[in-house]
Amino acid sequence: MRHSFEVTPKIFADDRGLFTEWFRSDHLEKHTGRTFATVQANLSRSQRGVVRGIHFASVPPSQAKFVTCVSGAVLDFVVDIRVGSPTFGQWDSVLLDDVDRKGIFIPEGLGHAFVALTEDAVVSYLVTAPFNAEREHGIDPTDPAVGLAFPDDLGPLKLSPKDTDAPSLAQAHEMGLLPTYDETVAYYEQLRTGA
Repeated sequence: MRHSFEVTPKIFADDRGLFTEWFRSDHLEKHTGRTFATVQANLSRSQRGVVRGIHFASVPPSQAKFVTCVSGAVLDFVVDIRVGSPTFGQWDSVLLDDVDRKGIFIPEGLGHAFVALTEDAVVSYLVTAPFNAEREHGIDPTDPAVGLAFPDDLGPLKLSPKDTDAPSLAQAHEMGLLPTYDETVAYYEQLRTGA
C-alpha cells in the first residue's frame, strides 16, 4: 500500500524472555521523512473473530497510527480510501502478532481495520492526534466492493453496531466523507517540510 510501512523490529531473546524496541520515531522519520508526534496511545483487547474498522478520520489533521499486537495475533488491513489515488479501493494486510512483533505505520487518509485471529488479541496504537468523534468515520468492513479477505476458519465475524451500520465505500464517497489523494499527499508534504 503506497505510503504505509510494515516495520519488523529486532528482537533480543534469551532465557529470561525478550526485549524489543517496538517503536522508534527516528527510524520512522528516516523512512517517511516526517516526525511522528505521539499524542495518544490506545489499547484494545479482542476475542477471536472480532473485526474493528474500517476506520479513518477527516484530513487534516486526521490521525497517523503506529499499530502493533502485543499479545495474540491479528490480521491488520490498510485500505486506500483516497479518492483519485492510483490504488483507490485496494487494500493490503499484514500479520501482527506476539512472535515477530511487527508494527505498521498508517498515515493520515488511509482506512484501518483488523480481525483478531486469537482469543484475547491485544493491539496497541500510537496516534498523532486525539480522538475527535465529529471527525471520525467508518466504512463497512464487509463491503464486497472492498473485499477484505478474512480467514475462513474464524466462524461468524463479530462487529460493533458502529461498524455494521457504517456506509459502504461507494456510499462514503457519495456522502463526501472520503479524503482525496491530492489533499493527503499535500498534507504529507506539509508534515515533511513543516510548512
